[in-house]
Amino acid sequence: MTRRWIIYAATALALYALATTLEPFRAYQLATAAAYFCAAAGLTVLTGLSGQLSLGHGAFMAIGAYTVALTQNGLADAGATGAWLLGISLLAAVLVNVVAGAVIGLAGARLHGPYLAGATLAIAVAVPSVPVIFRESLGGEQGLPVYAEPAPVDVPYERWQAWIAVTGALIVAAGLANLLRSRYGRELRAVRDDEVAARLAGVPVARVRVQAFVVSAAGAGLGGGLLAFLAQSVSPGAFPLTLSLFLLMAIVIGGLGSLAGAAWGAALLVVLPDLAHEITASLSLSPATEQRLAGNLPLAIFGLVLIVTMIVAPGGVQGALTRVVRRRRTTAPPS
Repeated sequence: MTRRWIIYAATALALYALATTLEPFRAYQLATAAAYFCAAAGLTVLTGLSGQLSLGHGAFMAIGAYTVALTQNGLADAGATGAWLLGISLLAAVLVNVVAGAVIGLAGARLHGPYLAGATLAIAVAVPSVPVIFRESLGGEQGLPVYAEPAPVDVPYERWQAWIAVTGALIVAAGLANLLRSRYGRELRAVRDDEVAARLAGVPVARVRVQAFVVSAAGAGLGGGLLAFLAQSVSPGAFPLTLSLFLLMAIVIGGLGSLAGAAWGAALLVVLPDLAHEITASLSLSPATEQRLAGNLPLAIFGLVLIVTMIVAPGGVQGALTRVVRRRRTTAPPS
């Protein structure tokens, strides 16, 4: 336990120092990666550790983002001020997603494989259309602005955003790491590996599945809320179906079932679209072609990276690194 907390503290200091030294745009990218990590870590619990395939985590992020927008704006309209407003809004996003995850988890507890994937896919398609239906309160296709307090310290605002997002990511990482080392984590793995054997051993399979949805949705809600804080606006277009696909591909490329793999995947979610933009900008293309590539090239690059990863490193980036470290330890001469 002491060793783990030392690792957490060292990681936190390194990330805060990194955010302090980066230029504003790179600090904003770090903050975005931290927000994606919250959602990817939750999806890792659901898909990588409990074996439930979800294609709807972009919808959970949208719920968290709109909750933050409505809470922030409502508190600001009521005259409330202070840095604590954001904490209240992010907590509200997590709680709302806990309820949503429980409802969806109960509905999908008896579904498996492609049936569960289809159900969550329907949710991913349906949720972004809700703001269009309730246009007056949710802003329709234009979305909503998100009230944001100025930074309480004299630093670039992007650095302040990075500190907040990194704090949220560290809380998620520490909480999930300790949760997965508990009895509940062992029950998750038992249900994933052999549901019948887990049931015979006394594991409440249905309850474990629902709890996995709740934990996963809470992480996605926090990630979506942080994205709303970073962008200072929310709209249905920010949470398309491709976001759910990107999240799933990210945890597979990073290393399915590993929080470190979720961190690698979150970094890829920021780096690969930026790489696609640079590739598009370097080519002499017509405006129409450039617009089509801007929407499809990131997905194509992700797909290509996924195929290469599955061939070269089936365990993802983290799995490959783990194998390299173990190989060096076994081949190192004794001291």
